[in-house]
Amino acid sequence: MKRANLIAAALLSSICLAAAPARAEDAIESAGVGVGVALGNILFLPVKAISVTMGALSGGLSLALTGNADLSQQIWRDTSQGPYAITPEVARAGVGQRPELLEKK
Repeated sequence: MKRANLIAAALLSSICLAAAPARAEDAIESAGVGVGVALGNILFLPVKAISVTMGALSGGLSLALTGNADLSQQIWRDTSQGPYAITPEVARAGVGQRPELLEKK
């Protein structure tokens, strides 16, 4: 009975130790993505707010000066469409596919 317990304990320990590094790497990667997204939003959010404000004013001025509603709508559409914040999905789309990350999973 002692030998079976020893084998079971060794097997359980090896399984736990083998799975721990994969979870640690995922946690580190998730933390890195979180920090990167947060720092990116510190810069992106004020710039996006300025862009939307300037687009609204420019579109209004364009409509008042030229009377061209299509041009004004294009200006408003181009400056007011999202994304309004950087998310991990937006960051992945901006970076594109990274084969070295796909291979490790």
